[in-house]
Amino acid sequence: MKKLIGPFQIVTMDHLNEKGPIKDNQLEIINSGGVIIEDGLIVETGNFDILSKRHSLEVEPLDEYSVLLPGMVDAHTHTCFAGSRANDYALKIDGFSYQEILSKGGGIYDTVNKTRNASEKTLFNLTKDRINNLFNSGVTTLEIKSGYGLSLKDELKMLEVISDLSKQSIADIIPTCLAAHVKPVEFDTNAEYLSFLTAELLPKVKQRNLSRRVDIFIEKNAFQTEESLEYLKKAKKLGFDITVHADQFTTGGSQVAIEVNARSADHLEVSSKKEIKSLANSNTVATVLPGASLGLGIPFAPARKLLDAGCCLAIASDYNPGSAPMGDLLVQAAMLSIYQKLSFAETYAGISFRAAKALGLNNRGKIAAGQNADLVSFPTNDYREILYNQGQLKPSIVWKKGGKYTP
Repeated sequence: MKKLIGPFQIVTMDHLNEKGPIKDNQLEIINSGGVIIEDGLIVETGNFDILSKRHSLEVEPLDEYSVLLPGMVDAHTHTCFAGSRANDYALKIDGFSYQEILSKGGGIYDTVNKTRNASEKTLFNLTKDRINNLFNSGVTTLEIKSGYGLSLKDELKMLEVISDLSKQSIADIIPTCLAAHVKPVEFDTNAEYLSFLTAELLPKVKQRNLSRRVDIFIEKNAFQTEESLEYLKKAKKLGFDITVHADQFTTGGSQVAIEVNARSADHLEVSSKKEIKSLANSNTVATVLPGASLGLGIPFAPARKLLDAGCCLAIASDYNPGSAPMGDLLVQAAMLSIYQKLSFAETYAGISFRAAKALGLNNRGKIAAGQNADLVSFPTNDYREILYNQGQLKPSIVWKKGGKYTP
């Protein structure tokens, strides 16, 4: 059944470039607007009164006039984990670097031990609660990585939990296999572990349809560029899409991402002019993760330079227990916006249709006919208030495929 929702100030995010800068005066804004929804899709947008008179439709009543935006897309998260890394946080404050903590057996290894020891039921419930919190904050689609199992049994356990949640969650979940997060202690060399992944784990992931995406952490304390390139090429031959943890502490990862035509290169905190130019000339989305910069106390990725060079820029939370425990995409995007001087249009594009592109999705992130009716309203009459309040203005209503939810 068709229904009409509104009236809103609608910021459609339609008719905008996929790459490069966007000015706020390029935004399509429909004041006193309405949206017609049928079977989970947007059918038509326009003036609410005109749509109401033209069509005899059920109208969803609203308590107040508000701003309507596309549901947010978080294209990089690690929300499936057990335990806390508050001790790591204390060490960081005491001056230890991320790499030093990892080399001492903390960091990722600490979460691996806790996630391995957690039952599937515990891991399911922990992750479900985090997804629900994200949904209530306006995130209607999110990617979730494995990578805290680092064994055949435990990586499959994580991916099974993510798969089960994707069938039960209101939000859409895109699973990614990040078994190549770091080398587990059970293996002597990176080469031995990566060979195990391509021979044993990835075929099972493919057979069970647990993920269509593969990721790898390319860094000094994780995996080197040449071995990562070889691994990703094998993953592509198995039929996986590729994304890459790239240029977080040292460069090289983004070039690997470009060479394998990855969907996205994520992090990019240390990307220089050379890497930025290469990304701009590629089809790979540049995904920046302000939460990691806030959590580690390091500079933000050069989002302004990436946009000005002509990149497709996505913004994701990197929600994880170590470097980005906040998990609030809108707050992080607002912080990035002021420090990197991003327009509202650029910031929201980064967490809507450009983020969807990083996940290989073209049916969400805009309020336009044919798109999923994934929508979020904010209790204000001026869209600029959303970033002005630095993420503290929370959604009043979230719609997922036309279904209405009140946080």
